[in-house]
Amino acid sequence: MAYKTKYEPKNPNKYVSNPLNIICRSTWERKFCKYLDENENITSWSSEELKIPYISTIDKQIHNYYPDFVFEAKINKTEVQTFIVEIKPKKQTLKPTPKKNKRAYLNECITYETNTCKWKAATTFCKNKNWVFKILTEENLFKTAPKKETQTDG
Repeated sequence: MAYKTKYEPKNPNKYVSNPLNIICRSTWERKFCKYLDENENITSWSSEELKIPYISTIDKQIHNYYPDFVFEAKINKTEVQTFIVEIKPKKQTLKPTPKKNKRAYLNECITYETNTCKWKAATTFCKNKNWVFKILTEENLFKTAPKKETQTDG
């Protein structure tokens, strides 16, 4: 069974949409909600509220990507930076390696390719708006506070 809970913010005024409908699909997302909600340098945030269209290389169709989080963070006393963040286990960000179970390998390849298409679209979207796109994994989740960046990561 998949993990799914609702997050109730302590600072609902910072949440951009309906603060009664914040869904967390992992414990990592839940912790990140808490970080965004309680961090005084985060001025506003949302979860799965932004729609970014992308073309899938799997079926050549247009789909919509809803990144995990969008937030604005104070970079210093006068600057605010907008971030789009996707939270994933590191293994889902790496190209799959062949396995004995061909069906499992094929599913991993499709997931990886779909994610790659989404992340390329998010990178372009952010570049056009002077925002920053980040993929956070267990290796870098909660290790650093947002800082000013001039290009997107993808």
